[in-house]
Amino acid sequence: MHLLTATPGTVSNGDEAIDLGQSPGDIVLLTVADSELACFASAAHALAEGLGEAGPTIRLANLLQLKHPYSVDLYVEKVIAHAKFICVILLGGKSYWPYGIDEIANMAREKGIAFAAIADGREDDPDLQAASTLPAETCDRLRDYLRQGGIPNAVAFLKTAARLAGFDAGAPDAPVPVADAGLYLPGTDRPTLAQVKARWTAGRPTTLFLFYRALLIAGTLEAVDAMIVGLEAAGLNVLPVHIRALREPFARDFLQGLMREAPPDVILNATAFAASAPGEPRTPSILEQADCPILQTIFAGAEQGAWEASARGLGPRDLAMHIALPEVDGRLFTRAVAFKASARFDERTECNIIVPRVLADRVSFVSQLTANWSKIRQTPTTDRRIALILANYPNKDGRVGNGVGLDTPASAAAILNALAESGYATADAPTDGTALMRHLTAGTTNNLTKPTPPPSELNLSSPFPSLPLADYRAAFAALPQTAQDAITTRWGPPETDPFFRDGAFHLPVHRFGNIAVAVQPSRGYHIDPKSSYHDPALPPPHAYLAFHIWLAQVFGAHAVVHVGKHGNLEWLPGKAIALSEQCFPEICAGPIPQIYPFIVNDPGEGTQAKRRIGACIIDHLTPPLTRAETYGPLKELEALVDEYYLAAGMDPRRLETLRKDILALAASQGIDKDAGTEGSGDDALAAIDNYLCNLKEMQIRDGLHIFTLSPGGALRRDLLIALARCPRGMDDAGQQSLLRALADDLVLNFDPLDCTMGTPWAGPRPAPLQNLTEASWRTTGDTVERLELYAIQLLDQLEHRHPRLRGDDGKGRGGIPGPRTAAVLTVIEQDLAPRVDACGAAEKTALLKALNGQFVPPGPSGAPTRGRPDVLPTGRNFYSVDTRAVPTVAAWNLGQRSADLIVQDYLQREGAYPRAIALSAWGTANMRTGGDDIAQALALMGVRPRWDWASGRVIGFEVMKIAELNRPRIDVTVRVSGSFRDAFPEQIDLLDSAARAVMALEETEEDNPAAARHRTETAALIAEGTPEKTAQRRAGARIFGSKPGAYGAGLQAMIDEKIWHDRADLANVYLDWGSYAYGGGAEGDAERSPFSQRLTQADALIQNQDNREHDLLDSDDYYQFEGGIAAAVEHLSGKKPLSYHNDHSRPERPVIRTLEDEIGRIVRARVTNPKWIAGMMRHGYKGAFEIAASVDYLFAFAATTHAVKDHHFDAVHAAFIEDETVRAFMAEANPAALRETAARLHEALDRRLWKPRSNSAAMLLTQLKDA
Repeated sequence: MHLLTATPGTVSNGDEAIDLGQSPGDIVLLTVADSELACFASAAHALAEGLGEAGPTIRLANLLQLKHPYSVDLYVEKVIAHAKFICVILLGGKSYWPYGIDEIANMAREKGIAFAAIADGREDDPDLQAASTLPAETCDRLRDYLRQGGIPNAVAFLKTAARLAGFDAGAPDAPVPVADAGLYLPGTDRPTLAQVKARWTAGRPTTLFLFYRALLIAGTLEAVDAMIVGLEAAGLNVLPVHIRALREPFARDFLQGLMREAPPDVILNATAFAASAPGEPRTPSILEQADCPILQTIFAGAEQGAWEASARGLGPRDLAMHIALPEVDGRLFTRAVAFKASARFDERTECNIIVPRVLADRVSFVSQLTANWSKIRQTPTTDRRIALILANYPNKDGRVGNGVGLDTPASAAAILNALAESGYATADAPTDGTALMRHLTAGTTNNLTKPTPPPSELNLSSPFPSLPLADYRAAFAALPQTAQDAITTRWGPPETDPFFRDGAFHLPVHRFGNIAVAVQPSRGYHIDPKSSYHDPALPPPHAYLAFHIWLAQVFGAHAVVHVGKHGNLEWLPGKAIALSEQCFPEICAGPIPQIYPFIVNDPGEGTQAKRRIGACIIDHLTPPLTRAETYGPLKELEALVDEYYLAAGMDPRRLETLRKDILALAASQGIDKDAGTEGSGDDALAAIDNYLCNLKEMQIRDGLHIFTLSPGGALRRDLLIALARCPRGMDDAGQQSLLRALADDLVLNFDPLDCTMGTPWAGPRPAPLQNLTEASWRTTGDTVERLELYAIQLLDQLEHRHPRLRGDDGKGRGGIPGPRTAAVLTVIEQDLAPRVDACGAAEKTALLKALNGQFVPPGPSGAPTRGRPDVLPTGRNFYSVDTRAVPTVAAWNLGQRSADLIVQDYLQREGAYPRAIALSAWGTANMRTGGDDIAQALALMGVRPRWDWASGRVIGFEVMKIAELNRPRIDVTVRVSGSFRDAFPEQIDLLDSAARAVMALEETEEDNPAAARHRTETAALIAEGTPEKTAQRRAGARIFGSKPGAYGAGLQAMIDEKIWHDRADLANVYLDWGSYAYGGGAEGDAERSPFSQRLTQADALIQNQDNREHDLLDSDDYYQFEGGIAAAVEHLSGKKPLSYHNDHSRPERPVIRTLEDEIGRIVRARVTNPKWIAGMMRHGYKGAFEIAASVDYLFAFAATTHAVKDHHFDAVHAAFIEDETVRAFMAEANPAALRETAARLHEALDRRLWKPRSNSAAMLLTQLKDA
C-alpha cells in the first residue's frame, strides 16, 4: 500500500522572528518563569563570587521570546551550539514548545552537549525525558533543585550544571526543602498568624490573598506589597499567603488549617490553573471550604504598554492559565493588576530581569471589588440593596425582559418572592410576572414616544427615581477624560439626552423597599439611528451612564442581578479581557458584584459576562422540548397522503382524484415549495410525504423556563425523552439513545435517528407498537412516531411508579421490550430525572448563596439534549472549554464529515466543486461543540489538526494531499463573531496559518484555487506599490470580524429602526462592521476591500446550528450574520448565494440543509404550530413577546435573503392575526407586542417582501398597529 504523507504545519500568530543578541555561554538555562530567571541571575552572581573568572559563563533567557521557529534556529546556531550544558524548563510539557525542544535535542546530540529537558510540575513528561541527553536520575536531581526553588538551591543547581559542563565549581549541596506554602508579612521573615493579625483592624472583613511562592523566593514582591496596601485601603484585613501551587498537598493542608483558624470573607487569588480540568470529574479546590467568593486577579505576562495598546487585552497564554482554567474552579475574574517590567539588565547572564509592576488604578479597582463582595456577606439581609435588571431590545414596550428561553417576568417575580422569603426588604413588590410587567411598562422605558405617567396614576407610594443634573455632572467629571470626550463628542451635553427633563434624568427603575427592578437602558442606537448605525464602537449615551451612577451612588446597590441572557452591559466597547479604567463595561458596572442567571447552553455569551463584568453566572435550565407533531393543513394533508397510498392497494380508481387534491392542498399552503416537489408524479407525492414525516418529528420548545422552577408533568416527561434521544456516551448501555434501544429490543432493524422518514416501512410490526395508535402505519416515519409514543408511555409509567415495569399487560402495552430499553430507563429514573428535578431548587439556592456572599459551585456548560446531561442540574457558575484543546477530536470527526457532505451536496446541485466558501463562526457554538466550525473550515481547506495525545491540546496541523482529499481544496473565508475573537485567539491563528500554508502550496489552480488567487492578488497589490510582505499578508487574509473592542454585525439597528431602503444598505452595513482582518499578525486591521473580494468569490455560505434547543427564528444573531453575509454576497456579486444552514445537533449524523429549507421547517414546525403557540400562551407577556420576536426575525430574513416566501408570511398572519384566540391573548397579555407584530407584517407589505393571500390583511394590520 502507498501511504500518503501529510505536510506538517506550525501555527503562527504572526510575530516576527527576533535575535536575543546573546553571546555563547557554557551553561544555558531557558524557562518561561521570570521569577525563576531573577532567582538564577542572583545565583549566578553568588557562584561567580566564589569562582571568579575560572567559573562557567551562564546565559539565561525566557523561551517565550523564542516562539517563532526562526528565532529558535538563530538561538540554536548562536548560543546553544556552543554550550556545554543546557536546561529547558517547560510548564506543561513538550507540547508547549515542540520545535524548540527538538532542535535543541538534535544539536545536543550532534555536539555531545549535556541537555536536561524538565517538566515544571508534579508529573514527568516522557517526551522531555526522551529529548534529554542526561540520565534520568541526573534530570531528577536537577528537577528537585527547581521544585524547591530559592537562591541556595539555584546555586546548587548551577554547581551541578558546572560539573556536567566540565567545570569544578565545588560540591553542590543537597536540595534544601522550602515550604510549599506560608504566611507573608512585609518586612517579617516567616511570620506567624498572630503577627499577621496584629496588623488587622477589629471589625473589618478578612480577605485571603494568595500569590506564588516564586515571587517571595526571587524577592520580586513589589506587586504583592502594593496589592496588600490596596486591599487594606479598601477596608479589608489581609491574610497574605504564598504557595507553590494549589494542587500541592502541603499547600492544601496548610490552607485548610489556616482557613479554619482565620475564616476569610472573600478570597483573592493571583495564582494560575485549577484543581479540576474541563471534561474530567470535578476535584473541588481547597479554597471552596471557606464558602466565600473566590476572585481571580492576574500578574500579567504582558508589558503594560502592550496591554494598553491591545484591544484584546491579554494574550492566549494569560487567557488560558489565568482566566479560562481558574473559571473551572468557580473563580470570578476581576482584572490584571500588574504587568511585566524590566527591573534591570543582568550583564553576567545577558538577561533582562523582569518583575511584575502594578498599575495603581487596577489595584484600586480590584481591591474595591473584593471589598464589595465581602460587604454583601457582612450586611444583614434586611439592609441589603439588590437591583434586578431586565434587558430590553429591541427598544419596544412589547419586548421588555429579553431572556433567551426564560419567562423573564415570571422569573423576576420568583426571585422577588425568594428574596422576601429570605428576609430581604421587598415592600409591596409584585408577586407575579403579570403585575410586575404592568409596573415596568407603565413607567419610564426605552420607548421614546410615550410620556411617563405620574406615580399617582399607578398607585405608587414614591416617585420614579431620577438623577439630578448636578449629581450627574459630578460623577461624569470623575470619569477618565477619554470616556468623557467620547460621550460628549457623540451625544453632546447631557441636557440634550431624550431622557433628561425638568433638570434630571428620568430612570426606568421601580423601587420596592431595598429592591430596585429596572429596565436596562438602551445602547443608544435608537436615539439617533441614522448617525449611529455605522458605529460598532458607539459609546453609551448620557442616560445609560446616569442609570449606573444612580445604582452605585444613590441606590447604593450591594449587588446587581441580570435576569436572563443577555443584557448589553458586557457588550459595551472596551478591551476583550483585563479591562482598563477607560473601558465602558467597567465605567458603567463599576466594582459592584454582578450576578447573572443565564441559560446553561450558551457558554460563549455567558463567558463574555464573566470576563468583562466579573459576573457570577447562575445557569438555568433550557425550556422543555417536545415533538412538533402535526396540525391543521399539515394534518389534513397527511391524511390525504395516507388515503392515497391505501387506495393504491385497494381502490386505484381514486388515485388521480386524491393526487390532485394532495397537490392542490400542498400548493395552497406553499408546502409543495418547502418540500422541494417537482412535477405532479409519484416523486412529488413522496417528497411531500417525507417532508410531513420530518416535520412531525422535529423538536420544538413547549413553553419557557421559569427560574427556580423545574418542569413537571408532561413537560418534564417530554424533556426527559429529549435528553435520552441522543447517545450520552459509550461507557454503558444506559447511555445509548432511548429510541435506538427500543428499536433494537423490538428487532426493528433500522436506526430511528438516521433514516429517511418517507420510506415505506417493510419491517416488523410488533404488538407493543401496533396497539399504541389507530393511525396509519405505512412509512418509516410512522415507525419512529410509534417509538416516540412508546417512550411516552414508558416514562408515564415511570412517573407513576408502576411495579418494576416488567412483562406485558396482555394487550401488547406497558412492558419494557428488552434489556437495552431497561438500561436506558434505569438511567432516566436514577440519573436524568433527578438532575432535571433538582434544577429549580438549585437555581434558587445558588442565587441566594451568591447574594449572601457565599461560594457558588462551578459546572460545565452546553446543550443538555446534545448528549450533555452533565450540565445538569443547573444552578452553577458555569465554565466553558479548555481552548487549548479546540478543535477536539470529536469536533474534527463531525466537522470533516459535515465538510464532505457539503461538498457532495454542492456538486450534486451545481455540477462542479465549490471553489470558495464563506463560513460564520460563533464563540458560543464552538464552546458548546469543542470547535465544530473550526474543524469544518480546516477540512474544507484540506487540513487536519495535530494533537498532543497526552494532553489533548492542539499543537499544529497537517496539510493533506490532494490524492487523500479526492477533491480540490476550497478557499475558506471565516467571519468570526466578537465572542469568538475574544475567546479563541489561538484558533484564529490556527485557521490563518492553515489557510496560508495551503496558499503557499505549488498546486494547480484547479486543485487549489486559494493558492492561485493569492498569487494573482499579491502580484496586483505589488503592482500598485504595496510592499511584497504587506501584499502577501493582505491577499492571504481569510479571517474577518468586528472592529477590535466591538461586537455584532450591525444589522439590528437598521432593521429595528427601519433606516434601510434596500438590501444593498444592509449589505454595506454588514461589510462596514465585519471587514476587520485577524490572524497573521493582524489584530483587527480595517480591510474592507479584501473582505469584499473574498465574499464576491464565495460560491456558498455556511451557518451551522449545533442543537435544537433553539432555532434561527429565536435570535437576531442568525439574521444578522447569516442574512447579512447573504445580502453582502448578493450585493457584491450580483447573484443569489447558495446558503447552507446545517444541522449538527446529532454529532454522529450532521445533516446538510439550505437556509430556505430551514426557514420553511421552522415556520411550520414551530412558529405557526398551535402546540408551540399554546406553550407561549401559558407565559402571558413573555409568550406574546416571543411571538413578536419570531415575526421580527422572519421579516429580517426576508429583508436580507430570498429564503422567506409569501406563504410563510401567510402562515404567520393566519396564526397570530387572523386567529381570534391568539390575537385576543396578545391584546390582553402584551398589547404592545400585538401592535409591534402587526406593524412588522405591515412593513413587509409596504416593502413588498410579502404579497398576502388575504385581501383584508392590510386593513386588519393597519387597525392593529395603530391601536
